[in-house]
Order: sequence, then C-alpha cells, then structure tokens
Amino acid sequence: MDLLNTLVDKGLRRELPTREEALAVLATSDDDLLDVVAAAGKVRRHWFGRRVKLNYLVNLKSGLCPEDCSYCSQRLGSTTGILKYTWLKPDQASQAAAAGLAGGAKRVCLVASGRGPTDRDVDRVSETIRTIKDQNEGVEVCACLGLLSDGQAERLRDAGADAYNHNLNTSEGTYGDITTTHTYADRVDTVQKAHGAGLSACSGLIAGMGESDEDLVDVVYSLRELDPDSVPVNFLIPVEGTPLAKEWNLTPQRCLRILAMVRFVCPDVEVRIAGGREVHLRTMQPLALNLANSIFLGDYLTTEGQAGKADLEMIADAGFVVEGTDQVTLPEHRTETAGGGCGSHEAAGCGSHDSAGCGSYEGAGCGSHEGGGVCGTPAAAAAPAGEPRTDLVAVRRRGAGTDLAPNA
Repeated sequence: MDLLNTLVDKGLRRELPTREEALAVLATSDDDLLDVVAAAGKVRRHWFGRRVKLNYLVNLKSGLCPEDCSYCSQRLGSTTGILKYTWLKPDQASQAAAAGLAGGAKRVCLVASGRGPTDRDVDRVSETIRTIKDQNEGVEVCACLGLLSDGQAERLRDAGADAYNHNLNTSEGTYGDITTTHTYADRVDTVQKAHGAGLSACSGLIAGMGESDEDLVDVVYSLRELDPDSVPVNFLIPVEGTPLAKEWNLTPQRCLRILAMVRFVCPDVEVRIAGGREVHLRTMQPLALNLANSIFLGDYLTTEGQAGKADLEMIADAGFVVEGTDQVTLPEHRTETAGGGCGSHEAAGCGSHDSAGCGSYEGAGCGSHEGGGVCGTPAAAAAPAGEPRTDLVAVRRRGAGTDLAPNA
C-alpha cells in the first residue's frame, strides 16, 4: 500500500504526514489492519526498539472535584461509587508507589483531582516527590495536578519532579461539548508552563467520546505542535454515573488504527497506551505494543486495571522487554540537551490529568480482581460479541487510599 510506505518513510525522517494521510489511516479497512500495524511498528521499532516503559499511577486525592469533565468519574455531580479521600501523606504515597516500582515500573505518576493546585498543595506534593525520590533510587516522578499557576511548575521541578502531565483530551472545536468549567486554551497554557519550566511535558487524548476522525486528527496535530515528550492515548471507559456512560463506540480495530495514526504523526515520542486498553483492546493488547512503547502497570485512578503480573506476561509473550531504569526512553536527538533522565527538551525528566489523571483520564479497567489473566473473569468470557463490555469495568477498591494491597 503506497500510503503505508509513504508514512513509514516520513516516520523514519520525523516528517509530518499530511492531514489527508492521517485521516486515511483511520479510514483503512479491517482487511488492511495488520498491514497498518506492521507499518507503524517499523517506525516504533526504529525509534524505541522493543522496549516497553512501565508507568504506575498513585491517586493522591480522589473525587470531590469541582470541574464538570463529562468523561470523569471524579467530576462534579458524579454518582459513580468511587473511592473518595483527601491528600495522602508523603509516606503513604511512597508506600503506594513502591508496589508499582517493585513490579517493574520506571515512572510514578502522582495525580490529584481538582481544577488545579493551590500553593499549599504544591508544597504538599513537593514533599511527596522528595520522599519518593529519597526512598527509591532512579525513579522518575511525574506530577499531574491540573491547571498550573505561574511559578508552580518551577517549584515542582525544584522539588525533583521530572515531568508534568496535562492532556488536551479532544480537539479545540469540540472541547466545549466535553467540559465547560475550563477551556482548551487553559490546558494548552499548562502544557506550555511545564515546558517553560524545563519539565518534560506529557499531553495526550481520549478517544471514544463521540468525536469524528477529523477531531482525532486535530488533537493529535495540536499535540505534535506542542511537542510533548510523551503522548498518552486513553480510550474512554463509559463509567456509570457520568454523562458519557452510554458512549460505547470503540472496537479493538478502531483502537489500533488510532494508535497507528498517533505513531505516524508523533514518530519519535513516547506513545503510551493509557486508560481503557483492557476494556477496548481486550485480547488485542499485545498487537498494540507494536505501536506504543509505554503502558500503565496495574490499576488506574478510580477503576481496576489488568493485574500487573498479566501485564508483564503479555509484554514477554509478545516478544518485548521492560525498559530498565538505566535506559533512556527517548531517542538521542530528543535528549542531547537534556542532561539525563528520559529526555526532556531543556532539563532532566521524562514525560508522562484531567481533573483526574496522568495520562489516564480517570481510570479504566477490566476488573481482574484477584489473579492474573487478561480481563479474565467468567462473565467477561461469556459476553456476546459486539455488546458493550460493561462487565470489564470495576471501580478500584484497593491500593492508594485503602488498606489493601494494589493490583500491581
């Protein structure tokens, strides 16, 4: 297929595809899907080999958010029965992080619900960052706290944060349909503040909220222009109690095409499969590793994820390897001025909210509560093909904010 050959060539040269080419990837047929994955996989392997970076979420403050983001179970007015708690103490957060690090995670993403941090919140998170770094050698820490005010990104950097995450989520043209309590421009401003402070910027999207192909291409092109080091791709989990609870319109094939398009448009950045992979990719998750070079390990912010042991088995079985703490995530041309870390543009760092989250918009999950297995409960196996997989969504009841061990 001439289109794919062209896109591979452009990806290896870091050349931006045309909008028409990006739209054509999303429009490819299921018959051509494996060819699309193979082509995007060449670009992924050229820049990242067969390494998979593992990230681990710690929800520092859950629920009670004043924002009205339609996708989020922590939003104002949500009736979802999620865990609700105020700030974890630094030692509690560090203990929660340790479980993910023991499972092979390289980065810890510290997330707090809310519009944005107060200066006192920044002090609190800064202490948590220092505690985690003191207790875990070589760990990368990403803060995900919402909209930043002037000077806050610099304070987080000085406390040892490597990265800051704030997702654009959807296109500028449709943003007002998703959220009314802040603007698309507010989100862009926060990503730029992180960049300007020397933090590695992370910003991504949520697919499956009823957007068009054009909207998806718009937001990915906007992300390319912002030039974050990492781009998390979330797939909407239609959580009961939120306005988008009925938006079940993704298939595994659609998810793979979206990931391929993101890889072609952003060939040399960390593309992360974030919230929703277990629910929407399901048994096709290993194929997605040919497109993305990063995932979250275990549970998400408010919902259950695949068991950490199953994540590690999936990576190994698919022929990939977990990226070590001694390896630099990003290609050399993106790290040559960084001075270490995973490669930010001007300082150290690596790069992984919504009013909920570090690359994982608010959660996802398959509800594999106890053992391993890929989304594997008997009910899940018996669900009719093509039906909404509500059986794969389970609210997180363990890990951060509880007395129970996490699913890591």
